[in-house]
Amino acid sequence: AAMKQTKGLEGDKMSIIKFEFNPKVGIDNPALTLTEDTDGEGVGEPRFYLLTKDTTETFGFCLHEELGCRGHVIRQIELGGVAQRRGLQDGDRLLQVNGHFVDHMDHLRVVQKIKASGNQVLLAVLDGDSYEAAKSLGRDLSQMLPDDIRPRLCHVTRDKSGFGFSVSCPGGTKGTFQLSVLQDGPADRAGVPPGSWLLELNGDSVKSYSHTQLTKKLKQSGNKVTLLVASSAVEEFYRLRGLRVTAALADTSWLPFKVRELHLVKGPAGYGFLLKEDDCSSGGVGQFLWDVDAGLPAEQAGMKEGDRVLAVNGESIEGLDHEQTVRRIRAHEDQVTLLVIDPAGDEFYHSVGL
Repeated sequence: AAMKQTKGLEGDKMSIIKFEFNPKVGIDNPALTLTEDTDGEGVGEPRFYLLTKDTTETFGFCLHEELGCRGHVIRQIELGGVAQRRGLQDGDRLLQVNGHFVDHMDHLRVVQKIKASGNQVLLAVLDGDSYEAAKSLGRDLSQMLPDDIRPRLCHVTRDKSGFGFSVSCPGGTKGTFQLSVLQDGPADRAGVPPGSWLLELNGDSVKSYSHTQLTKKLKQSGNKVTLLVASSAVEEFYRLRGLRVTAALADTSWLPFKVRELHLVKGPAGYGFLLKEDDCSSGGVGQFLWDVDAGLPAEQAGMKEGDRVLAVNGESIEGLDHEQTVRRIRAHEDQVTLLVIDPAGDEFYHSVGL
């Protein structure tokens, strides 16, 4: 993805995010649109698209902020690209990214949300005519969208009573498991909603599991288990639209492993850290922080030796080599913001396929 700044007709700046596409890998799940019926006032319904790409690919559309045109506008949909194959239309307005309402957000912030999605993103859009009609009618566009469409990723630690949930298989259907959650038990404290549906166990789909196989997998998990779960409402949302729920779309706020944002202002002796390229425990290479000097800005901001850098100044460094990352850090002479994760968190997210 390459961000460009161009001049509008009146000399105003228009931010464009370009997602170039190399058609190699197809999409596992088609996006199903909602009915395009109008309500008599010319306003249609939002449509949802789950776009999936390979690491070497991009999504195949541009996101524009245009003079005299309200909203975040979908443009330049590439022929044969992911966006076109799923059904995105030129002039669609982007309303939601991975369950987050974005119509009111700054354009560059929306761009960053799409970039941060990695290889999969769930978009909610409204056709241009319906968007303009809704705006003219003074409608709250956020009210046209479901309140919560994200599954939940939960990390449960066993106590003396167990994990605090039991599993049933309604109708005896293979791969279909519903959870009963003990109030104030480990699962409840880890954020597992009562009556939720189990989708993944320790990063693996349970779709092909029998109840016996699932029980065996739980016993093999030891004292900790990571569950991808969806409430009945969220499960129904995806099922009715023919979309597969994945961990990439999950709410991770319940997890004990967090990324950290470090804001550093350079002092007379510099930032006080070294950047080193090294192998990741999850495979591949990454950019790591080392030799954090006591009392200097890096340590004061909360930097720890061994942290891996994920983003610089809000931009992911995925795919960048060491020298390119260094240039990003030096782009602003006196300050930088780094998004980092510690080794334990890095290993955990890899273990669940994120």
